[in-house]
Amino acid sequence: MKICVVGAGYVGLTLSVALASFGHDMICTDKDLKKIEQLKNGDIPFYEPGLLDALHHCGNLSFSSEVKSSMEECPVIFIAVGTPPRSDGSADTKALQSVISDLSEAIRSYKTIITKSTVPPGTNENIAKQLIASGVSENLFNIVSNPEFLREGNALYDMLHPDKTVIGVQEKDHVSAAIVKSIYKHIDTPYVVTSLAGAELIKYASNFFLAAKISFINEMARICEAYHSDISDISRAIGLDPRIGGHFLQAGIGYGGSCFPKDLQALQFAAQEKNTETYLLQAVQHINDTQLGLYIKKIKSFCDTLHGKKAAVLGISFKPHTDDIRNSQAVRMMERLTELGCHVHAYDPAAVLPEHLRQHVTQQSQAFDAIAESDFLFLATEWPEFLALDWKKAASIMKGRLVIDGRNVLKKELLEDCGLICTGVGRP
Repeated sequence: MKICVVGAGYVGLTLSVALASFGHDMICTDKDLKKIEQLKNGDIPFYEPGLLDALHHCGNLSFSSEVKSSMEECPVIFIAVGTPPRSDGSADTKALQSVISDLSEAIRSYKTIITKSTVPPGTNENIAKQLIASGVSENLFNIVSNPEFLREGNALYDMLHPDKTVIGVQEKDHVSAAIVKSIYKHIDTPYVVTSLAGAELIKYASNFFLAAKISFINEMARICEAYHSDISDISRAIGLDPRIGGHFLQAGIGYGGSCFPKDLQALQFAAQEKNTETYLLQAVQHINDTQLGLYIKKIKSFCDTLHGKKAAVLGISFKPHTDDIRNSQAVRMMERLTELGCHVHAYDPAAVLPEHLRQHVTQQSQAFDAIAESDFLFLATEWPEFLALDWKKAASIMKGRLVIDGRNVLKKELLEDCGLICTGVGRP
């Protein structure tokens, strides 16, 4: 099948590579000329394990900045453009509106238009209305909502081995679900076929629930802190309950990234537009927004002053196995530390400091260069490299003894055997 993907970001590029591996004739498009040129040269504009190698094995995947002409060629069009947050928390659909404008001019034969982008409920119905209002016959297209559930760092695996595939269709559409299933026929997955709004809300509900688990365990860590109990024991015990499960029960500095923060804000905005109160949704975000303050308080409890102290921060990306620093709690921690007068030295295996921090934070090319002569060390991102760190060597080159485990993953006894003090919130 000949398929056009609009958007060459994490979702669009991963989708294009995966579908090309199934034998589909793929055109991945983007209006960013620099990005398209980079892809044509066999490189990708971000770090995602396994994706570059997979790209090099795709003989039936091409890249183009000519979006409209690519749409005209293909009976199936995937929309995978970004929907970043506006200042009021609503989703910015400017890129999506540009796609709709191009679609209105490109549809001359029947198209199945599949939205991968995360969009507020009601958006896909509005796409159909906008196309019809622009003069496109309703007999020439169907709109499908097919949200993605990819984890950065595991995106290609998740695309090839999904735990579910959600297909949202219009009320009188009896053909699109079968078309989507034929596209994914090489994937063994349970299908959930629902309405357009149902599919949109499934995506938001998934991220809301996962974020809620993170904020739940972080609030429990605060209670453990008050009672001098270990949150690790709590997490393990409740995670063994099959009704709860152990995923997303790792206490720490909180969630970040490109999805959870913006999607929770967008869902809250969408609910408010329908005069629906969102007490839990607000609480989840509040806990996450205030989590870093607890770690600052913890550091201060060991240091009479932070002014002039050298802080080693391990991790810049919002999670391991990605170079994505959007809404990174690691970055926010460094902002807080520099505001308090610390000399911050950071290291990350893949990510680079944001521009606004480069004058205030020194990024080192090796972990031990960041650690050397530091008064304290803060583990901000749980890269495997940090879990396997030579802590005896770290202790020998540190000025201070304090290690703050911001992800609750370090073996406290191991670090203490090296003469270090390992602590975190909810870890006595």
